[in-house]
Amino acid sequence: MSIHKVRAIAFYLPQFYPTPENDEWWEPGFTEWTNVAKAKPLFKGHYQPRIPRDLSFYDLRVPETREKQAQLAREAGIEGFCYWHYWFAGRRLLDRVFTEVVESGKPDYPFCLCWANHSWYQKTWVPGKGDRLLIEQTYPGEQDYIDHFNAMLPAFKDKRYMKADGRLIFGVFDSDSIISFDIMKKVWNKLAKENGLPGFYFFGLCQGEHRYTKAAEKGYDAVVYEHMPTVYKQIKVTLLQTVMRHFFHKPITLDYSKYAKEAIDYFKSHTNLVPCLLPNFDHSPRSAHNGIILKDSTPEKWGRLCSEVKSIITQSENKDKLLFIKSWNEWGEGNYLEPDCEYGMLYLEQTQKALE
Repeated sequence: MSIHKVRAIAFYLPQFYPTPENDEWWEPGFTEWTNVAKAKPLFKGHYQPRIPRDLSFYDLRVPETREKQAQLAREAGIEGFCYWHYWFAGRRLLDRVFTEVVESGKPDYPFCLCWANHSWYQKTWVPGKGDRLLIEQTYPGEQDYIDHFNAMLPAFKDKRYMKADGRLIFGVFDSDSIISFDIMKKVWNKLAKENGLPGFYFFGLCQGEHRYTKAAEKGYDAVVYEHMPTVYKQIKVTLLQTVMRHFFHKPITLDYSKYAKEAIDYFKSHTNLVPCLLPNFDHSPRSAHNGIILKDSTPEKWGRLCSEVKSIITQSENKDKLLFIKSWNEWGEGNYLEPDCEYGMLYLEQTQKALE
């Protein structure tokens, strides 16, 4: 019997350096660290603030930091990073880090892209702020898809770009919202062929059963299913929890062990999906008491979850044994594998142990 290695890919957030847009929308020098450093515990035993250890409060414009991240991820058995990519009808945001990775050829570490195709609102990043629209995601049509492809062509031609089923992996965060995905798929695969590329392995990142059904119907090559605590149906939010959050500023919490059990059970019965797992989750640095928190996550619980889901993936009929991890470094969501002052390297060590 042949053994198929599970290919772990970690989502990677580039929001760790100042940009003109963030200076204008939030405050001078704003980065993801701004909210991380301000976070406070909201109940007894709440692990906040979360302080990075080995890499400190880094600036992703520093090449040495990116090299160290790749080294840590490689040693943990993670095959590559899936960089969040921002394209708004010809306008790219937070693109400096990935552009430098492509142009410099460093770090020599595999990567792919996932288009974070959602509009940005002020409340998304700063607790207590309003619902002001900052930039809207639109889909102008075929020419925009052509421009988008051409803008990213240097990356697609890069030898480090990851493939599945022999094709370039490219994800879409909100698979529902692209009404004309069939046009994008047709245009990009045509342009890929014209440029000597093997075509695309498109995945839709989904939360909730209705969404993954729609993604499959739209023609995505794979559905990456994020078993996510923000899907209220999954965590069975009660009326009491809602009242406590609204009137007494008590965040909604879910025990990590319960989340892990639900995720394992779900993927056992949906082996056609590509799993996306959370090592931890705490949105309170961005949204205070309105956030949702996976409490009592530990490296050991994370390791057991990885091992169980790895076994499911290995036995599935999916040709490419993909496993997505969300995330490598989303500190503002308390959702990361990078070393912190509480657990050090333990999450990475458990990842390596589960994947080896």
